[in-house]
Amino acid sequence: MENLRLLWESTGLYNFTGPQAIMMAVGFLLLFLAIKKGFEPLLLLPIGFGAILSNIPIAGMIDEGGILYYMYGGIKAGVFPLLIFMGVGAMTDFGPMLANPKTLFLGAAAQFGIFATLFGALALNAVPGMDFTLKQAAAIAIIGGADGPTAIYVASKLAPELLGAIAVAAYSYMALVPLIQPPIMRALTTVEERSIEMQQLRAVSHTEKVIFPLMLVVLTALLLPSAAPLIGMFCLGNLMNATGVVDRLSKTAQNELINIITIFLGLSVGSKLSAEAFLKMETLGILGLGAIAFSIGTASGVIMAKIMNRFSSTPINPLIGAAGVSAVPMAARVANKIGLESNPHNFLLMHAMGPNVAGVIGSAVAAGVLLSLVH
Repeated sequence: MENLRLLWESTGLYNFTGPQAIMMAVGFLLLFLAIKKGFEPLLLLPIGFGAILSNIPIAGMIDEGGILYYMYGGIKAGVFPLLIFMGVGAMTDFGPMLANPKTLFLGAAAQFGIFATLFGALALNAVPGMDFTLKQAAAIAIIGGADGPTAIYVASKLAPELLGAIAVAAYSYMALVPLIQPPIMRALTTVEERSIEMQQLRAVSHTEKVIFPLMLVVLTALLLPSAAPLIGMFCLGNLMNATGVVDRLSKTAQNELINIITIFLGLSVGSKLSAEAFLKMETLGILGLGAIAFSIGTASGVIMAKIMNRFSSTPINPLIGAAGVSAVPMAARVANKIGLESNPHNFLLMHAMGPNVAGVIGSAVAAGVLLSLVH
């Protein structure tokens, strides 16, 4: 009987708590969204499964000696997000942005949501149950850039205790780009503005594509060294692709390496979705602020495009401003889709890729500014 009692006390049924069951349900919800709805499945599937594993009682996967404990070390050291950034850089073409450098301003404008949300997070401290420090507010604000690896990197440096909620919010809103952005874009533009056809982009030379990432690294080193890890890895990946002399390395960064790191990254984030870390009043605040940050970023990009259009000799369709958030290439596709609704001859995809790529750079720069000021 004693052995039976010990066996019963070692089961999950005996040791399960209500909060653990809730967080396992959250994990299954993320799996549902990834599998059934197709919402960012590459990240939400391993994150959801990591949440399930981390809340299994007695298993000890998130305790010292457990596999998820050691995987999280890759995020804690900043390795996984930076390697993801290198892979993204290898898949990025700076051509559309270099062909129309004005789109850099659209990518920069879309980052306004980050800094607006920083103050919003601090203002939430007036709400009972909310208590965000300046570091936590800065980590939450970066969600507005719609850049998952950057959000994870900043959270790991400034507020690791909020990493799970911030990562889930960032990738959830990235997946919801086709639902969140169109109403904002339509509300801020007229049919005539959405129908504007833009001139064909000029051809960008191979030399320009090679020089730009090198120039970007030098400028980062001189002006904002705190952004160098993100910008540097991004530019390394892009340079491997742009030069064309290391195809094997470029293809590895784009495929095998980024796929492996994505699995580790997702499971590591899921390990931070334990009941103690996630089931807090602050989590609701993070999810709400993330939506606000993303909406402000989208609106800022559209408004900046409308302002630029008044002073530009060549027409700018304001829809491409919404692509200034760095959800590549989904935001550019949404801009193209909304443009085609108003004008079936209006193909904006390549034009929108300019601010979309600029948004990746902008979010990394914003992250560097926050790390420099707050860390």
